[in-house]
Amino acid sequence: MSISQRARDVAVSATGAITERAKELAAAGHDVVSFGAGEPDFPTADHIVAAAIEAVQNPLNHKYSPAAGLPALREAVATSCVLDVSAAQVLITNGAKTAVYIAFQALIDPGDEVIIPAPYWVSYPEIIKLAGGVPVPVFAGVEQGYRVTPEQLDAAVTDRTKAILFVSPSNPTGAVYSAEETAAIGRWAAERGIWVVTDEIYEHFTYGVDFVSMPDVVPDLRERSIVINGVSKAFSMTGWRVGWLIAPPDVAAAAIRLQSQMSTNVSNVSQRAALAALGGGIGPALMMREAFDTRRRVMHASLSSIGDVICPEPQGAFYMFPDVSGLVGRVLGGAEITSSMELAAQALDQAQVAVVPGEPFGAPGHVRFSFALSDEDLARGLDRFVAFAQG
Repeated sequence: MSISQRARDVAVSATGAITERAKELAAAGHDVVSFGAGEPDFPTADHIVAAAIEAVQNPLNHKYSPAAGLPALREAVATSCVLDVSAAQVLITNGAKTAVYIAFQALIDPGDEVIIPAPYWVSYPEIIKLAGGVPVPVFAGVEQGYRVTPEQLDAAVTDRTKAILFVSPSNPTGAVYSAEETAAIGRWAAERGIWVVTDEIYEHFTYGVDFVSMPDVVPDLRERSIVINGVSKAFSMTGWRVGWLIAPPDVAAAAIRLQSQMSTNVSNVSQRAALAALGGGIGPALMMREAFDTRRRVMHASLSSIGDVICPEPQGAFYMFPDVSGLVGRVLGGAEITSSMELAAQALDQAQVAVVPGEPFGAPGHVRFSFALSDEDLARGLDRFVAFAQG
């Protein structure tokens, strides 16, 4: 075999695959509405783009920069964090996904177990496995609002448990843990000496509830926690590829060493744009949040009208994760729906609507809809999906 076992074992990103398939169909002339992509549909703000143009024209940005990130950006990230951290604890990465990857490369050894509340983002288990770790899913279904409890987590702990990967607001469910729930899980981890990697990339997208950072509400965790974030979602900069991790000094130093051998530095132009984003405040995020809130309510009403579909109303992010197991076993458009995977395939083929099946999220019987698309596309796509699902 010419391909490594590692490369053979890793799964293709399901969200990326669905998005690419939808783009291929659109390029072939099909009128496809895609609910697959997890990226805001709004343009990057003008002042951010202007900063990038200026950076392109500055010869200093044509050269390598520190592997840890531009000092000014690291300082801005530290200042923007609710925790009392220094710039030395910040590593700027090629998107938040790379921050998650490097965090686990720095934290775990082969055989270490990482608890992942499920449903989970599709890349989490693969990233942990690439570090030699063992992902341990703990499932919370619709009846729990997709939020795990300390009791469930306790049942999953072994002597190999090294960390828990916590995310709120959640991709794919849109679930948001309350301050009390977050603190309870944080205290549970602190009492057991378990590390917490908390992905806070959707912190600015909550609806009627407040976001809280676990190491902020549980100070005892601060020396055993890694915070992941970035500009991709809040500033509509997914393609700019700027994320970061914030960690205790020894872990941050290890992560910086790893990145120095992986990619040297993140694009200087993108870093300058991210600096402008942080310096300009969260106005763009608040504008998008208002639009997403309207779309969220429209989507919830539409999907809730489908018989045999249970559709919790998400409190964060820009995803809806209905339980469609009631459609499994039915015949839609002449095709028997044997799984949520088959439902997604038939929705694309018959209705030209792209959704992501629940299997890669650790939740068979569900599908994920993104409401980060235009109002017109949202309405058109929902009408098609509802007509398809109602047979």
